[in-house]
Amino acid sequence: MPSLTYKEAGVSIAANTRWVDAIRACMTATYDPRVMNRHNAFAGLYRLDYDEQLFRRNYRKPVLVACADGVGTKVLLALQLGKLSTLGIDLVAMNVNDLITCGAEPLFFLDYLAVHELSPPRLLTLIEGVAEGCRQAGCALLGGETAEMPDVYRRGDIDLAGFAVGVVEFDRVIDGRRIEVGDVLIGLPSSGVHSNGYTLVRKLIEKSRCDLSAPLEGGTGTIGEALLAPTRIYVRAVSAVLEAFGRRRVVSAMAHITGGGLRENIARLLPGKVNAVISRRAWRPPPVFDFLRRLGVARGEMFKVFNMGIGYVFVVRPRNAQGVLRALRGVGEDPIILGRIVTGNGRVVLEG
Repeated sequence: MPSLTYKEAGVSIAANTRWVDAIRACMTATYDPRVMNRHNAFAGLYRLDYDEQLFRRNYRKPVLVACADGVGTKVLLALQLGKLSTLGIDLVAMNVNDLITCGAEPLFFLDYLAVHELSPPRLLTLIEGVAEGCRQAGCALLGGETAEMPDVYRRGDIDLAGFAVGVVEFDRVIDGRRIEVGDVLIGLPSSGVHSNGYTLVRKLIEKSRCDLSAPLEGGTGTIGEALLAPTRIYVRAVSAVLEAFGRRRVVSAMAHITGGGLRENIARLLPGKVNAVISRRAWRPPPVFDFLRRLGVARGEMFKVFNMGIGYVFVVRPRNAQGVLRALRGVGEDPIILGRIVTGNGRVVLEG
């Protein structure tokens, strides 16, 4: 019986080695002095404390925080349009935006990429996007895994997932337990659909047979460009607020608005004796949501599935609301007062 090689079975060890060498520069560009990685190590090393004067970071009672997430079927739309460069940013954003809701500092990120076969030029743009997302989030791309699996994926298929780890001081954890009647809800704009609801988006596109290269009515660029706009990373905004008030605990809770929209993502924070009342008149959703609605989605369903233009929400004490707004504007944000916390039974009420 003739012998069979791994390459003949569909996996090239040599190609994987070349791939690791190709992405090394992307990774090292995100490192800070706490990274202790060594070439060809089996795992990434990261120091929690660092005593050097130029980069002092120390924790008294550190609590590690971890997240795992992906970009869902947005990857299929990106493959359809032949644009993978922003998916890496999406991947980092979906993880670190969850991480920071408890007040954590993102430390490092790892990615998992699975393909039919390695095609470095195309995939390198994706990893470059991951590195850019890490740069925006201020965390290190510490490692990852690229799996070549021709028996699992079809030619051209891509699947990816990400994993983020951060740290927060024990007595600085933000978990929603401090929410009380009178608190103010402040929202930050999204860049568009972000990375949720793309199964619905793709079905709408398929059903309507719309031209993704056509201009987006009321917006800038094409429909396809609007749908692939990278998810915003809110690390800088959250850091600005927390640093502006030092040890004062002015933030009662924070929410990353993903699948389930404002109602579900805020409701999960609420104590049972309060409601969050949000005015839909407080902001205008970006044009991409008008486009999706016209393709055949009811308004109520839109708010159930999508972020509708609000990607992140702070719940803050009313006496500190103006200070939070100033801190956010100071880093280029355009914050919106969405509503307030009232007596209730743990629900989110959308008015208007």
